[in-house]
Amino acid sequence: MSKYIRIIPRLDIKGPNLVKGIHLEGLRVMGKPEVFAKYYYETGADELLLMDVVASLYGRNSIHEIITKTAKSIFIPITVGGGLRSLEDIKQILRAGADKVCLNTAAIGNPNIIKEASLRFGSSTIVVAIEAIKHPDGKYYAYTDNGREYTGKEVFQWASLVQDLGAGEIIITSVDFEGTGKGFDISLISQMSKLLSIPVIAHGGAGKVEDISLMLKESDVYAVSVASLLHYNYVENNLTDSANSKEGNVEFLKSKRSFSTFKTSTISQIKDNLKDNGIPCRI
Repeated sequence: MSKYIRIIPRLDIKGPNLVKGIHLEGLRVMGKPEVFAKYYYETGADELLLMDVVASLYGRNSIHEIITKTAKSIFIPITVGGGLRSLEDIKQILRAGADKVCLNTAAIGNPNIIKEASLRFGSSTIVVAIEAIKHPDGKYYAYTDNGREYTGKEVFQWASLVQDLGAGEIIITSVDFEGTGKGFDISLISQMSKLLSIPVIAHGGAGKVEDISLMLKESDVYAVSVASLLHYNYVENNLTDSANSKEGNVEFLKSKRSFSTFKTSTISQIKDNLKDNGIPCRI
């Protein structure tokens, strides 16, 4: 493996808050996204992924201010997704400070937007997210709106079309594994990374740093997007005023927090583990 694996913290955003759920649902408030973003930048993140997790559901996009705040204080690539429905939406997000955009619902509804956006803004700017759920027949199908809406598209066929239409990268999330801390769906990720020639980013399921290195040994992905391991570590070790937020489910922050499902870690600890396992990454 000659490529350097990128570690990409994923920040799911609802209104003014960074949130985290299980199976992309049951969202708990973690804190202010711009605070977490700056911390991850300062502690070794290679890129950041910011997702407005309710934008498509409510037909809105309100993440611009957070992007602008974040882009002023960090100097690594930022990918932004959620509620992007047109080329004009993409342009506005890029103007706000994003380096890449992430499409899902819009791409499912109008696959040609991938081609149009790639031609206009460059394929390296266009990332497509695929939320996969495994059905009883053993096949994976793509979903939208945080795993709520069934699309009828078989995941690997859809991924191949996304690549053919000009997307620069694909983020594959196992909704079944996401937020559980049980490890990655290695079968899904391995098949996806071997099928495509464009970079694949794995997301969903890491409960400890060893889960990441195991998945990387069994697949050919270019990057890993991590949320729970990093967010819970930060909340556990840093004071936050988000428990006083007037918006969102803050009971998790007010209560005695439990992280028993996760062996939380920092970006440095993840990269040290990769290095110990002979997996190249930027230290």
